[in-house]
Parts: sequence; structure tokens; C-alpha cells
Amino acid sequence: SVVSGRYMQAAEALIRKKDYLGLLSLSSRHSQAIAGVMERSMNFLTQNSNASLSEAREIAQAEGVRLAGLWNQRISYLADIGSIAPMLGLFGTVLGMIKSFSVVASDIAASRPMMLADGVAEALVTTAAGLMIGIPVMAAYAFFRGRVQSMVSDLEAASTILMAQLGAGNSDSSKY
Repeated sequence: SVVSGRYMQAAEALIRKKDYLGLLSLSSRHSQAIAGVMERSMNFLTQNSNASLSEAREIAQAEGVRLAGLWNQRISYLADIGSIAPMLGLFGTVLGMIKSFSVVASDIAASRPMMLADGVAEALVTTAAGLMIGIPVMAAYAFFRGRVQSMVSDLEAASTILMAQLGAGNSDSSKY
């Protein structure tokens, strides 16, 4: 889960009360991505009394970038499979065509058409197999890439809201 309304409401209430240790505690108990971002930021702010809100924003941004990288890494294997499968099919096509042309070069005239057809069939089967794997995997990658981008957008929006509320809640927004 990236962001939940329940967490956001509780976090906003704690920020309005200026209960930053409570926000740290709340964030440590939740597994949503926004809770992890806020936990890192609040942990930094509570441990560094001279820290500014802009430094906490940098911590939040760095954690968000780290999470986005992890999410993208989890789906990158789909892109790899989607790219490699058609190449394997093409490799099989080349082998099948080599087989077909080697038959044309042989002396056995009686079996030449049958063996030529066998090599072409092999080429077509491997091409089809590569495409049957590559096309659905690339579609799945496109779907999950969209989901990851949506998750990153949700995380950015939620963390921006909470960090802005932190800044608005402090009379001196340059210092925590």
C-alpha cells in the first residue's frame, strides 16, 4: 500500500497538534510507503534539533526516490523477458533457415522439398514462440510500469501535502 486515507487523516491531525513524536510513532507502526517516508523525515527532524524543514524535505525526497527505484526494479525483469524472448525466436528462425539452405545445398534431390519445409517450419515455430512470450510479457510490463508510475505520483502527492503542513505548522519554517 502506498497511501491510505486513514494514515493521512491521523498524520494531519498529529501535525496540527504539533505532535511530531506521535507522528514518528504512527509512521513506524504503518507499512504504507508514505509512512516510511514520513518516518525517515520525522526521525531526522527529532534527532537533529538544528535541522531545517528543507533538509527534512530532502530526506523525504530521497526516500521517495529510493522506493520508486525499488518498485521499478521489481518490474524490470518483465522488460528483460519481453526483449529477450523475441530474440530467442529470431535465433531459432536463423537456425531453421540455415537448416533449410543446407538442404538446398545437399545432393539428395528426392528428400529436398520435405527437408526444406521442415527447416522453414522450425523457423516459423521458434518465431511464433518468441512472439507468444514477448508480446504478453511486454503488455504486462507496460501495465505494471503504469501502476508504478501511479504509485510514485500518489506518494509524491501525499508526502508533499504532509511536508507542506509541517511547514505551515511551524512559525519559523526554516527551522524545525
